[in-house]
Amino acid sequence: MPYSLKPVPLSHPGWQLVPGQVLGLALLLLVALGLGSMLMTAGSLDLATVFKSRYLRGVVWFTVWQAMLSVLLSLALALPIARALARYRSFPGRSALLRVMELSLVLPTIVAVSGIIGVYGRQGWVTGLLNEWFPGHGWHLYGLNGILLAHAFFNAPLAARVLLQSLEAVPPSRLRIASQLGLRGWWLWRSVEWPALRPVLPGLSALVFTLCFTSFAIIMTLGGGPAATTLEVAIYQALRFEFDFPQAAVLAVIQLLICGGLWWLVFRQRLESSLLPNRQLSHAVPLKAWSGQPVLYAVLLFVFSLFLLLPLLAIGIRGFPALLALDAGASIYEQLLPATGRSLLIALPAGFASVGAALMILASANKAKNPVLKAIPTTTGYLPLIVPPIVLGTGLFLLLRPGLGNHAQGWVLVALINSLMALPFIIQVLRGPLNSLDSHSLRVADQLGILGWYRWRWIYWPLLRRPIALGLAYGIALSMGDFGVIALFGSPSQPTLPVLLYQQLGSYQVSAAAGTGLWLLILLISIFGLLSALGRPPANLRKNRLPEATLEPEHA
Repeated sequence: MPYSLKPVPLSHPGWQLVPGQVLGLALLLLVALGLGSMLMTAGSLDLATVFKSRYLRGVVWFTVWQAMLSVLLSLALALPIARALARYRSFPGRSALLRVMELSLVLPTIVAVSGIIGVYGRQGWVTGLLNEWFPGHGWHLYGLNGILLAHAFFNAPLAARVLLQSLEAVPPSRLRIASQLGLRGWWLWRSVEWPALRPVLPGLSALVFTLCFTSFAIIMTLGGGPAATTLEVAIYQALRFEFDFPQAAVLAVIQLLICGGLWWLVFRQRLESSLLPNRQLSHAVPLKAWSGQPVLYAVLLFVFSLFLLLPLLAIGIRGFPALLALDAGASIYEQLLPATGRSLLIALPAGFASVGAALMILASANKAKNPVLKAIPTTTGYLPLIVPPIVLGTGLFLLLRPGLGNHAQGWVLVALINSLMALPFIIQVLRGPLNSLDSHSLRVADQLGILGWYRWRWIYWPLLRRPIALGLAYGIALSMGDFGVIALFGSPSQPTLPVLLYQQLGSYQVSAAAGTGLWLLILLISIFGLLSALGRPPANLRKNRLPEATLEPEHA
């Protein structure tokens, strides 16, 4: 009788569902407790009171208004940049520009704000040129101008990257047909580009709106006064300065209703997959262009590169003298090093927790067959988009404020909330590689009895090694750059690096602030470089691995 392999069941034991489900339920419970404490506290203050108050009504209106303007400005910049990058692949420094655009996701807000002040502030480079060329121009950074400029600096590269991914995902066959037909201008946009961008725009607009709506450090630094106060700043002021807990709870509920309602509409249309799509590489197909178009694209990309690089250059030029000054040694040891230790103490656990939670959530969502069990981890992964960190922090602050007796407890909460904040982005980084293994390979592994640790070591780890390192870098960087949550739970006498930088900017210590911003930027670059090196496979395994383009973004 010929020998044949006996069919064995696929290795999807039930215990693989447990960690993700337990984690999802625990996080849902945590959010429910935080929101419940807010609702109980807000019960003593009617929601209508907010709209009766002229100041609070203005806060709500300005928050929505500046977020809408920021979305329009960011997309207006991102759309032509994405089209230029997709069409003009021979632009010198294209790869470097894409890498700089990646920084928009992890660059600490307060660091970028210090660079923006150095370029567009009262004594900034661009402002000095405007004063010479156009006296009495009336430009000032603080207020709505600075808020929109900073939001465009952060969100236009992110939006352009997502739109570029969609344009490069167009099938080459469609591009070849368009090239053979000689389509260009309006007809190329109408038949090729717009169908690729249209599914992405609603989810991308919601993402940018949420990031601008929940902006904290930008408003605190560049707001310029009560007229430019948003809900997050008003919540912070009500908790830390006015001790008006009912008002903070009501404002947090209003913010939750707006953000939650927006994302409910997005998820209702099943657009969650277009939030941060994985970069799909396609071969360049020459398309017909009108005369002068390459020059226009080159000028556009050059100006956009200056827009991104000038604040970073200002941080370096102003920061190096401060770090290298002989009389700065005492301040470095007395301020920078302790603040660095606190930042790492919070960021490292938050980064590892985010990666571990993302792996458990993705594993549980992939293994679950029941729609309810599949929805629990999926919903949990997008909680930070539905419930902004400052709202969750407010609820936990109101719930635990009688028992928060020392700084260590506050730091634990900050690390927990920061890990949640990074969760949606790390899930996007890991989802593609985790799902890239085909079912045939899994069946072969089942037939060979490769289970448990060996399955992880020989099948999943080669695919996930670099994405896990990238996700860990994202989690650590997002936590190290956090300013909103640490400002709520932290202590001014024991600042982290972002809080220290804000204190220096607020007290007009321009040189010290530049040095702190550069120190934080160097620290983040070092973390990315170290984790990138650790994520590379050994030299003897590189010949047998899959091409990197199939695992993660080309410029990630």
